[in-house]
Amino acid sequence: MTMLSNSEDDSVLQDGATLTVEGKQFGRGGNALFPNFQMPLPPEWHGGAVTLRMLLDGIVRASVAAFRERQEQRTLLQALSAARIAEGAAKGKVDSGGTSDAVQPVDADEAVHTALQAFEDGVYFVFVNEDQKTALSDTFPVGAETRVTFLRLVALAGG
Repeated sequence: MTMLSNSEDDSVLQDGATLTVEGKQFGRGGNALFPNFQMPLPPEWHGGAVTLRMLLDGIVRASVAAFRERQEQRTLLQALSAARIAEGAAKGKVDSGGTSDAVQPVDADEAVHTALQAFEDGVYFVFVNEDQKTALSDTFPVGAETRVTFLRLVALAGG
């Protein structure tokens, strides 16, 4: 099962417990950094308190797994419909996959470390259901309707 989903149909999983993740950038009128996505709650999170460190670790690992899956899909040769060909032509590139040179290795442990360090360095804020979390040790309950928002901060020019 894919860990991340941008599809509304996939947001209702076996037990219905998903986490909604969104990203915004401060100073850009709240523009999204990436499309919102749904992530199933790991079984060990059900009914208990989770630390921000656990939450970030889980989201980053799920994102890395989804990235790897997307890369793997690009290595498969695909038959394209007329609509996909027209869409690709409009973007300037018609891609039927089948290339293995586009695969980038990603170390999940390194990605988690980078995300945790960026949080500690104040590169982004994390809000869980609109409550800002200020420390990796902060604990909170997660449930079927939990929403996590990442707010990326932008340094001022000349400052």
